[in-house]
Amino acid sequence: MVSLSWRTAVTAAFASVASAQTWTACNPTQRTDCSPNTALGMSINVDFTQGAVNSFNAYGGTPSYSRNDGVSFTVAKSGDSPQLTSVFYIMFGRVELTMKAAPGAGIVSSLVLQSDDLDEIDFEWLGADNTYVQTNFFYQGKTATYDRGQFNPAPNSQGQFIKYTIDWTSERINWYVGGTLVRQLTVNDAGGQYPQSPMQVKFGAWSGGDSANSPGTIQWAMGPTDYSKGPFSMMVQSVMVSDYSTGKSYRYGDTSGTWQSIISEGGQVNGNLGKAGTVTVTASAVAATNTGSSGGSVPVGGIGGSSNGGSTGGTTTHGSIPEGWVMKPDGKIVPVGAASAMMRPPQGLLVATSLVTVALAAFVGCLA
Repeated sequence: MVSLSWRTAVTAAFASVASAQTWTACNPTQRTDCSPNTALGMSINVDFTQGAVNSFNAYGGTPSYSRNDGVSFTVAKSGDSPQLTSVFYIMFGRVELTMKAAPGAGIVSSLVLQSDDLDEIDFEWLGADNTYVQTNFFYQGKTATYDRGQFNPAPNSQGQFIKYTIDWTSERINWYVGGTLVRQLTVNDAGGQYPQSPMQVKFGAWSGGDSANSPGTIQWAMGPTDYSKGPFSMMVQSVMVSDYSTGKSYRYGDTSGTWQSIISEGGQVNGNLGKAGTVTVTASAVAATNTGSSGGSVPVGGIGGSSNGGSTGGTTTHGSIPEGWVMKPDGKIVPVGAASAMMRPPQGLLVATSLVTVALAAFVGCLA
């Protein structure tokens, strides 16, 4: 259980470190020559118990795969921060991650949606606490205040696989634990700080309690981390990603970063909104606890969001779907010809079938 005194302590300690943790290769609110973002433009459902898919790239370490647990992100030593990052972006949408959080003091499991201009929506699980998950959001990397984070109930998050959902539209963000709505943020609630630009999907584990990190980060992560008690693994069985927009790519029409300025090449922003599936809500959670008004929230900048050792946070990583290749619903990127072949019988089988049909017709004619 997260105590009130601990929450108060990290509120003060973390304020000094978060502002140094944001970085992006090309920020579209500061430059006009940034590359467009590859759009998902559809829904995919990836079953990691069947192995890796090429629509997610590994960074910070090498995830492992198994038939039972799916993909595992293991922190065994200082500097480990394995994660998977999508090669695509979504422009509003829904992400469902079925996972088991990593145990261990100072160990952090993360699900992060992050844009090139540093809009961000997070789930973060602290290994020292098996009862709560932290939810947070950021707008264009701004960290003037730290009153955005909340502690939300997530009982036995390390002992069982639970589906966690972020459902993000132009009007509100919903966070779900299982079928329970634990938090909702509306545009009005955000006070001009609402995340609204195309985002990548990232998830993985890292050590906030590593001795190379700042004291504020270690305290926030409920560290320090004792690696002799590891290794510590976050496990993800599956991820479902639904893009509420359509198109091949998303680009910033100006430097404002507002969703109205985003241009969908070959599609439409919110073009999939009416066709997207809905999350089934089975309950509403008890009131959440804010992380504080001056700090103590989830580190801005993504997985491993520390300015010191072992960090991959805050860095946007670009991938792309090559020309002539397409995304399949299972999250695999394949050549157009291969995708077509998967939806029809092999050519040899078609020829053989035609010959059999002709022979049968001739035989029936002889009998007549």
